[in-house]
Amino acid sequence: MRGLGPFLRDAWRLALPFFRSEERWAARLLLAAIVTINLVLVGINVQFSYWNRAFYDALAAKDIASFWELLLLWRNNEKGFMPGFCGLAAVFILLSIYRTYLSQWLRINWRRWMTERLLADWLSDRAYWRIALSADTSGYGTDNPDQRIADDLRDFADETLSLSLGLLSSFVTLFSFITILWTLSGPVRLLGLEIPGYMVWVCLLYAAAGTALSHLIGRPLAALNFRQQRVEADFRFGLARMRENLEGIALYGGEARERATAQSRFAAVIANFRQIMDRSKLLNAFTAGFDQIAVIFPLIVAAPRYFAGEIALGAMMQTTGAFRSVENSMAYFIHAYASIASWRATVERLAAFRRAIHVARTAPQVIAHRQGHGPDYTLERLSLTLPDGRVLLDNQDLTFAAGTWFALAGRSGTGKSTLLRAMAGLWPFGGGQVTQPAGKCLFLPQRPYFPLGTLRHAVCYPDSVEAHADAAIRDALRACGLAHLEPVLDHEALWAQRLSGGEQQRLAIARAVLAQPDWLFLDEATASLDPESEAELYTLLRVRLAGASIVSIAHRPTVAALHDRRIMLEESRITEAPDARPSEVASPAA
Repeated sequence: MRGLGPFLRDAWRLALPFFRSEERWAARLLLAAIVTINLVLVGINVQFSYWNRAFYDALAAKDIASFWELLLLWRNNEKGFMPGFCGLAAVFILLSIYRTYLSQWLRINWRRWMTERLLADWLSDRAYWRIALSADTSGYGTDNPDQRIADDLRDFADETLSLSLGLLSSFVTLFSFITILWTLSGPVRLLGLEIPGYMVWVCLLYAAAGTALSHLIGRPLAALNFRQQRVEADFRFGLARMRENLEGIALYGGEARERATAQSRFAAVIANFRQIMDRSKLLNAFTAGFDQIAVIFPLIVAAPRYFAGEIALGAMMQTTGAFRSVENSMAYFIHAYASIASWRATVERLAAFRRAIHVARTAPQVIAHRQGHGPDYTLERLSLTLPDGRVLLDNQDLTFAAGTWFALAGRSGTGKSTLLRAMAGLWPFGGGQVTQPAGKCLFLPQRPYFPLGTLRHAVCYPDSVEAHADAAIRDALRACGLAHLEPVLDHEALWAQRLSGGEQQRLAIARAVLAQPDWLFLDEATASLDPESEAELYTLLRVRLAGASIVSIAHRPTVAALHDRRIMLEESRITEAPDARPSEVASPAA
């Protein structure tokens, strides 16, 4: 955990942009309404203080008329006007309802705005990809981005508003009731000195001692809550990962290993939560004791003046009520300590995540990737390294001529997939320059991505379903051997689990047929198909993408033979075998 100063600056930087955004006036108006209602509620509590004094005086005097007037309607006599309990309570209840409603309105708007902005920042400039590649080993700023966006933003909006309004109400209550307490408490002589407003000083000392002790007891909770959020997210991510790979787990018979992994992650959840329980038990024990003592403490302090006849019963009850209000305001941090610890953990996680996004978006592009004006894809002095520094390619030049089909070959680990990522502008490790020609590019990985939704959404991805006519979608499915999927085109399912590996790769080729790219890159995108089917799909691409340039990673000689030129990656360099026979071009399977 960082120091208090940096933490408060992080909280301010997270909270302020919404109130300066394009929605600032609606946000400020909502906040002003909520603050106003809170102030009015404090004022009603002050009025209740005076009502209590009048009501207990009526009880002590056995004044039945004043009793019913103060309870039901109002009392207006020589002592002045005093509203009745029913009226005060009705206004208090109505304002409390609208305070909650407006607070929820502001929270959901605030959360929506922050979620939209954080998602945009995370997905812009491929920051999500850079973060995934260079995640720190502790995961302090980059672990579980889904949780930070979904849960931490929600908690931040809720806790920030709740704690700030609570703090505001405590300050206003403190200054409202401290005057009442000062007036009612009177002086006291101690060691020959007369101390005015003695109950105020007793209350301040009592609350200050309680705040110091609660901080001493509860200080470890912030770090424990931070870790709890992380281990909970790790456990949830592991379960989601299992759900996405059910078939692989079943085929491997890996149930015992998965159960052991899940139990290990859950054990971390339990172990950390038990530490929170132990620390919370100490804090709750102190808080409960502090609150129980606070019930009787003001009566004990005020009793001498009451028994001396200096104040009436009503004044004594008002004094004790004012004491409790001042004490509660001063002890705000005692009662809110657990919430503050949780809020601090949330702020730390969000601030660290935003810093990681900023670093990823502003990091210099070591491999320059620029848009060219010529028709060819060119690599100049290109070097590729792994995050650990191992060199894959060293200062290589290569030109991919437009309209030509290229097959990339080489042993596993020579950097074929990394080369495609560099050409896509995804790989940050290395040097040199990649010049991308004008035109549409489409990259097909070995394992296709399937978005949530219908099969139609999956076929059209990354385009919207409105971008392609129904007839074109169905034609692409039939051409790629997926005619049997036409009846379920508008069904929602987990298609990554429902379709076989071969069907998934056929569907990816259907995407290419629909998208009609000028450059198509295939990273073993047909490796799950048999050689005959693979050749059929490449033949289909020759027909449907006539004139397009294709760069494929292919190990099979039959696939390499379907391309115009063959490029070999070996020993940190690129060589070309334009006249080689397929058997000479093919490398051992990766």
